[in-house]
Amino acid sequence: MTNTQNPPRQRLNIKDALRQVPLFVKLPETELQWLCDRGQEVWREAGEIHRQEGDPADYVFILIEGEIRITQQVGNQQLVLATYDTQTLFGELPVLMGQDTYWASGIAIKRSRIFELPKDAFWRLLSTCSCVTASILSTMAQRMQTVQTIAQQREKLAALGTLAAGLAHEMNNPAAAVRRSAKHLHELWQDIPCFTLKLKQQMTNEQLGFLIDMQCEAVQRAQNLSSLDPLTQSDREDEMAEWLTVHHVEDSWQLAPILVGAGLDPIWLEKVAQKIPAEALSPAIAWLTASLTGIGAIEEIDRCADRISQLVQAIKDYSYMDRAPLQDVDVHQGLESTVTILSHKLKRGVTVIREYDRNLPRIVGYGGALNQVWTNLIDNAIDAMQGQGKIWLRTWQEHDHIVVEIADNGSGIPLNIQPRIFEPFFTTKGVGQGTGLGLDVTYRIIVGKHHGDINFTSKPGDTCFRVRLPIAAS
Repeated sequence: MTNTQNPPRQRLNIKDALRQVPLFVKLPETELQWLCDRGQEVWREAGEIHRQEGDPADYVFILIEGEIRITQQVGNQQLVLATYDTQTLFGELPVLMGQDTYWASGIAIKRSRIFELPKDAFWRLLSTCSCVTASILSTMAQRMQTVQTIAQQREKLAALGTLAAGLAHEMNNPAAAVRRSAKHLHELWQDIPCFTLKLKQQMTNEQLGFLIDMQCEAVQRAQNLSSLDPLTQSDREDEMAEWLTVHHVEDSWQLAPILVGAGLDPIWLEKVAQKIPAEALSPAIAWLTASLTGIGAIEEIDRCADRISQLVQAIKDYSYMDRAPLQDVDVHQGLESTVTILSHKLKRGVTVIREYDRNLPRIVGYGGALNQVWTNLIDNAIDAMQGQGKIWLRTWQEHDHIVVEIADNGSGIPLNIQPRIFEPFFTTKGVGQGTGLGLDVTYRIIVGKHHGDINFTSKPGDTCFRVRLPIAAS
C-alpha cells in the first residue's frame, strides 16, 4: 500500500533530499525546483512491490532512502538483476529504450522513500541539462552491460533447461521400455528352466531337436514380420486362441497375442503338434512363447539403447563438447541435432521438411553458439504455429557464404512489431514466459561473432528467417 504522507519524524525537504543525490548535485536551482514540481514522493514498506513487471513504463524513479531490489520472473523463479540503495536512479532503462512496459519488478527491502518523475519530464530534463544527461548515459551504459550479461546468462540457462526437459522426455520412453523388457527377461529366466525340464522328460532328443529348429524358424518369421491392422490382428488372435484351447494348451488367451505377433498361425502350430507327444504340446508352446518373448525383449533393449545413444550423441554434437570454441562446423549436423533435441515439441503435430544442399561446405565458426541460433529460430517457429504446422529447413551456398533458411506456416509476426523483434528485452510473450533476448542473442551471434547477417520476411502463413554466414573466419 502506498503512503504519500511521510511521518513527521522522517519528513525531509524533498528539494534538499534530491540535491544530495549525486545525479543532481550540479543541477541549477530553477531546474531542481521544476523537477520537484513535476514529480511526486512515495513511500514503500519493506516487502511492498513498487512497480510490477509488465506495468506501463510511465515513470523513472529516484531512491532517496531505503533499499530496492530489481527482479525478473523466469518461469516459477524470481531472478535478482540488481539491488539499489540510497540516492540512486532506477527504472530508466525501459524508458530510454522506448519500452512500453517495465521488464522487471522493484520490491522494497527496507522502508524506502522514492521520488517518481513522469517520463515526459525525464526526457525534458535530459534535453536541457547536459550534466544530468552525461551522468545518466554513463550509468545507463554500465547497467545495460550488467543487465545484458545477467540476462544472456539466464537465456543460456533457460535454453539449457528446455534442452534438459526435452532430453528427459525423449529418454523416458526408451528407459521405461528397457526397464519393462528387463523385468520380462527376469521372469522368463525363472520360467524357461522349468519348461525345459518338462520337455526333456516328455520328448526324445529327436523331438527336442525338431522343436529347436521350429523355434529358430519362428524367430526368423518374427524378425521379417510386417505390421497387421488392428482388426486383422484381433481376428487372428481369436483364431489362434481357439486352436490352443482345442489342443488343451494352458493360458491360451495370454499366449495367442504373442504367437500372432511373431507371425505364427494355427497351420504352423499344427506342424509342431504332429511331431511331438500330445502331453508335451502345452509346455512346448509355452517354451516357444517364452523364447519369442525373451528375444523380443532383447531386441527392444537393443533398440532403446540405440535411441539413448543417439540422444547422447545429439547432445554432444549440439553442445560441441570437448571441442575448441572455433572449429569447422557442419551446419546440417547442427540443425539435425537441434531438431533431435526439440523432438518432444515437434511430436505434437509439426512436420519438418528438409531442403538441404548436401554439397554445402563446412564453415569456420562457433558451433555451440550457432546451435543456440537454430534453437531460438526453430523454437520460435514451433511456438508461432502453436505446435501444429510445417517447418522448412533450407540450405544453399552463395559465393563465399552459406545460407540457412528456417521458415514456418504459422500466424506470422504482426507488422507493427516487426521493426522491433531484434531489440533486447522486447517480447510479445507473457510475464515469465520470454526474456526478450532470444532474437537479440541470435543477432549478436550471427552479426557480432560470425560477421554474417540475418533478416526475415513475415506474413500470415509464411514467416522466413534467412541467415548468411561466411564460410571462412574473418
